[in-house]
Amino acid sequence: MGILDSSAAWHSARRMVWANRDMLLAIAGVFFLLPMLGAALALPVPQITQGMSQQQMADVLTRFYTVSAPIALPLSLPMLVGYLTILAVFLDRDRPTVGTALMLALRLFPSYLVTQLVCALALSVLWVVALGGLMVIVPQAIAVVISLLVMIYPLIRLMLIGPEMVTQRLLNPFRAIAAGIARSRRHVIGMALYFVPAVALFVVVYGLLMIVIGAALANVNQPEVQRMVSQVIAGIVVATGYTYFTAIVASAYQQLGPRPQVFNPSSPS
Repeated sequence: MGILDSSAAWHSARRMVWANRDMLLAIAGVFFLLPMLGAALALPVPQITQGMSQQQMADVLTRFYTVSAPIALPLSLPMLVGYLTILAVFLDRDRPTVGTALMLALRLFPSYLVTQLVCALALSVLWVVALGGLMVIVPQAIAVVISLLVMIYPLIRLMLIGPEMVTQRLLNPFRAIAAGIARSRRHVIGMALYFVPAVALFVVVYGLLMIVIGAALANVNQPEVQRMVSQVIAGIVVATGYTYFTAIVASAYQQLGPRPQVFNPSSPS
């Protein structure tokens, strides 16, 4: 397994974001921020109060996810389109406009959605099997932690499906999955050392920021105002993080070797 140069890839990701900041602001605002704000307005807030037992909290969360799923799933689809659009901005050699990148993303979106559903199903089955096997030999809490760590490997192997679809214009979802897995071969360790710390850092920063925001809004007497302000700030932070995550995926993909040439009818060659 090869080692990805995390430092070089991170600097490349930062240059990508800075060089395309105006386009990314529009794309992230429409496809990341607006759906998250829509979800914040449309989804109910789980009513968890002090003194609840674990079973009562589990029942509240189960009802929340049951009611939320039909609303949250459609609102997540624009984020997939935004992800593909930003990848097109970063990886297309012809430096497309937002409109051109969006048209490519919309053309690839049905196939990409299929890849996400297939991968989610496969990962779910794999996690259940791993968790069930581990629970036979270790306590449940330890089994959950170990099984989640084990899932890092297949997640890394699937990380480059989107870039492969965008650069190679792959409309067959199963070819895209195979190409993404092949692209990550021998680079799992390097990719893990790049992606895992970046995601962990974002989670820590996000958690600390929300604690600070919660403390700052503690004196606001209107709960709905508190919720909306915190949701807007959280949406901006998540949209920014998702944009940078897309950049680090693209920078890793670029560093793993020269991309095969893609036929372009507008190219003189």
